[in-house]
Parts: sequence; structure tokens; C-alpha cells
Amino acid sequence: MDDVLLRSLTPGVLAVLVRRGADFAAAEDAVQDALVEAVRVWPADPPRDAKGWLVTVAWRRFLDATRADASRRRREDVVDQEPAPGLAPAVDDTLQLYFLCAHPSLTPSSAVALTLRAVGGLTTRQIAQAYLVPEATMAQRISRAKRTVSGVRFEQPGDVATVLRVLYLVFNEGYSGDVDLAAEAIRLARQLAARFDHPEVTGLLALMMLHHARRAARTAPDGSLVPLAEQDRGRWDTGMIAEGVAVLQAALVRDRLGEFQAQAAIAALHADAPTAEETDWPQIVEWYDELARLTDSPVVLLNRAVAVGEADGPRAGLAALAALDGPLPRRTAVAAYLHERDGDLATAARLYAEAARKAPNLAERDHLTRQAARINTRLGALRSG
Repeated sequence: MDDVLLRSLTPGVLAVLVRRGADFAAAEDAVQDALVEAVRVWPADPPRDAKGWLVTVAWRRFLDATRADASRRRREDVVDQEPAPGLAPAVDDTLQLYFLCAHPSLTPSSAVALTLRAVGGLTTRQIAQAYLVPEATMAQRISRAKRTVSGVRFEQPGDVATVLRVLYLVFNEGYSGDVDLAAEAIRLARQLAARFDHPEVTGLLALMMLHHARRAARTAPDGSLVPLAEQDRGRWDTGMIAEGVAVLQAALVRDRLGEFQAQAAIAALHADAPTAEETDWPQIVEWYDELARLTDSPVVLLNRAVAVGEADGPRAGLAALAALDGPLPRRTAVAAYLHERDGDLATAARLYAEAARKAPNLAERDHLTRQAARINTRLGALRSG
């Protein structure tokens, strides 16, 4: 059973049910039931038209649930509208569904969480990590969002800003390697850029392309992570970098700076450096200052501390890190790196090991564990020498 195929078909099937009158929560349940049935049936009897099959089964499941619920018996008059088996229209419903999930009745944060769960296919835990909140808190937020839109007709789609936020988080999750959604997010961002004359839409598209251009170099043949400074820049996609820079420049000349444009400018400076040593870190710090003025994200300040450490030395970076309040993901890993650069190997080894225990995914945990082992090997050699 091809999980990637099922994931790619889910948004379109869900959109069909919503357009036919199903409320969002019931439609999502029906689609999930259809996916379970597909896993059971398809290996022995694969359909000729996968999407059409899923639409038919999901609609039937929705109608069955509707009949069983006395409070929704008014929906029984739509039975005759059941879609006929056969080829489903070749229409991309994904972007439309993103807008529908960003409904005005939801707060932006709830709309993003609901879309990531229902359309992006992310788990509640992955979404909670993206928002820096406990998993239980995010589960409650998603449940409230579903209750809010249950029974709501979707004549009023949400705004572009909320959809951009969703695409950004979907891309980040896909780029991490846990769920391969990065290319899909770029595809949808291109569609948005073709439909909306908005500098932040193109800013996000540029940011995605500049990051995605480095993807081939981010992992070694054994699957381990390769830090930016150690990547083989010959493996970067120079065509995509050139396109991303051109898109970014077209957005910046409009003088309507937003956070996605600022992030893209930082990515462009990394992409423009022939070697890690030639990176223009002072200018990157300036862009992080701009980004900090545009957003209150603590992650921005954490990344700025790294940039300060590169531009002004590791002790300046540690001072910037010490000024940050509260727990932050990857803060311990950043501290370990800066202590290593400052020559405090014992502290660096301890912090790398601690960061590995906190890592959000297996690849990052393995990378940090190897860093701790590397430093401990150096310490052992120094002590024995």
C-alpha cells in the first residue's frame, strides 16, 4: 500500500465532501474511514481510479453516519447526490482546502493547527513541537477548532496570511525529513504567487526554494545530518537558488518587508557564500535584527545568537543566548556549539549529550550523539597526551 499516494489524495477527497455539504469534522472522519478501507481492499483489488474510489467510499461513510445521527436526519435528502463510481475530475483541491480550513470563525493559530492535522497529515505531536506547546494542549486546540467549524458552511474562506503560515509550517516539517511535504508546499506556494500579488507570498516562495535547493546536501549517504558549514556546496541546486534570489529581489524592491522576505534574505546570504568561511555573518545578524522587529518568535532570537557567535565570536554568541528567557528547542545544542568554539570542550560534550536526549527526531538525535562522542574522543586524546 502506497502511503504517499493515499496522503496526496486525502486533501482532494476531503474537499469534495465539504463542497457537497458535509461539515468538516464529519467529512474528515469519513475520509479516514475510507483510507482504512483502502488499506484493507486495495492490495488484492486496486481501483482504476484511486481518487474516485475514495470519494465514493468516503461519501457513503458520511451518509451512513448521517443516517445514524437523529439530529442530522435533514441531510438524508442528499443521498441521490452520491457521486457515481468512475474517474474523478482531475482538479487540484488542496489549495482551496487550505483556504477553507482558514475559516474566519477560527483564530489564526487554531486554523493553522487544524489544517496541518487535517490536510497536511502531520501528527498532533509534530504540530505541538512546531508551536512549542505540550502535545495535550495542541490536541485540545485542534478538538476545539473541529467543534467550531462543525456544521459551518464554508462560503467565507480564510485570508492569505493564515494560509501562508500553514504552508510555512508544512514546509518546515517536510524539510525535517519526518514527513516529505516540502515539495508539495513549494508547489502550493507557486499557485498562491500566481493568484495573489503580495510580497509575502513571493517572500515565502523564495524562502522555500532557497532552503529546498540545499536539500540534497543535508544528509550523508548513511542518512546522517550534515551541518550547513560541512555541506558539499557543489550538490546545491544552483538553478533553484537563482530562481529563489530573483523572486526575493522582486519582492524586496516593493519596500513592504515581511518576515518571510527577511528569512529569505538570510537564506540567500548563505546560498551566495562560495564557502562557509566566506559567509557574510555581519549582514546576517542585521537581517536577524530586522526579523526580530517583525516577529516575537524566540526561535528567531536563538538563531540570531548563533549568527552573533559567528560574526563577533563565541562569547558574544553565548551572551546573546544567555539573554533569552525560557526553554527553547535546540537551545542546548546551540550552547554546545558555542562552547566548543570557545574551547570549553568538557561543557560542549556534556551539552551535546543533553541536547541529543531532547532531540525532536531520530536523525537529529544521532547527529548530536555523534558530536558528543567526537568531543569526548578529543578530550580523551588531550588527557592521554
